[in-house]
Amino acid sequence: QIMSSHSSPSQTLTDLINRSVCVITNDGRSLIGILLAFDQATNLVLSNAIERVYSIDKPVSLTPLGLYLIRGDNIAVIGEFDENKDSLIDLNAIRAQPLKPVTH
Repeated sequence: QIMSSHSSPSQTLTDLINRSVCVITNDGRSLIGILLAFDQATNLVLSNAIERVYSIDKPVSLTPLGLYLIRGDNIAVIGEFDENKDSLIDLNAIRAQPLKPVTH
């Protein structure tokens, strides 16, 4: 979802409640889950969370996390996740460098 100049981050996150999202954290993790809640510090609560771990040598591995809290200060990017488009991707065929942590 793209924010317009009239949208605030909290309005945009409100639109994503109970929808699938993908979160990239500052330490390079890729997390997918249903956004249940967020607060003023952008701490997020995801249900049915899964971490995707990328590797050059092996297929993408999926680690179930269940109910998961992500601290707002560790979020680099959050966006809507299209499960239909994702289902068309063969994760066993993907090889990728893990994301490097964000440095300030």
